[in-house]
Amino acid sequence: MSQQLNTSAPLHPEHQWLNSALGRYLQQEEQVLYDQAVVDLFGFNALQIGCLQMDLLRSSRIANRYKSTEYMNAAEFPHLYCCDDFLPVADASLDLLILPHRLEFSERPHQTLREAERVMMPEGHLLISGFNPLSLWGMALFLRNLLHNNDAAAKTFPWNASFIGLGRLKDWLALLGFEVISVQMCCHTPPCEQESWHRRFSFMDKLGAKWLSAIGGVYFIVAKKRVVGMTPLKPSWKTAPVKPNLVVRPTQRKPSQRGHVE
Repeated sequence: MSQQLNTSAPLHPEHQWLNSALGRYLQQEEQVLYDQAVVDLFGFNALQIGCLQMDLLRSSRIANRYKSTEYMNAAEFPHLYCCDDFLPVADASLDLLILPHRLEFSERPHQTLREAERVMMPEGHLLISGFNPLSLWGMALFLRNLLHNNDAAAKTFPWNASFIGLGRLKDWLALLGFEVISVQMCCHTPPCEQESWHRRFSFMDKLGAKWLSAIGGVYFIVAKKRVVGMTPLKPSWKTAPVKPNLVVRPTQRKPSQRGHVE
């Protein structure tokens, strides 16, 4: 029996914000990075968690591509409805896992990363995008929290998130056995809601990518799950080579004829 989706369900704040001018700018910048990264990653199963308005697996060559979210939305049709800190996925079953802006909105980001490590295959790839607190976007979050400290209504998406620093996230990944392959930055323009201001500050993307890449509004991480294995032993070329045992050498003299004469 097919399950019908409730078309009267309201849109999630994430979906509404991604439809805004600032949200569309974010999608445009991040989509390029994801398309470039997933096209050269191979395997059998891939999963994107959240931000379903962006098809971040569209350039992937992996045959089985899935999407999941934790809330029901009339505009999205995921394969799974689940929380990102407890995934209904078997151990070591995913070759590619994508977490677009999940950690800063997760109630337990450490547990979300632990789940990511559990469900991923050895040598599998983990792709993460997050808001950089050391940027104009992070400054905007700081000012909003300062001005609206006790006003929960003023903290709308995405300013109700807890931005995680890039260095801190790298430490978490290292503790879980992930190796950071590459880090890229995007969204160098100020987070203005008006599209006209985006056009005025569009030059900052080119300027920031060349000179101030570290303070981009969004970081994009490509990490690989490493598994500790056997350490290969290298031969010691300084020692003398082993003598071949093909030549039989006598251990005692043959008895002479004189010895047998009585």
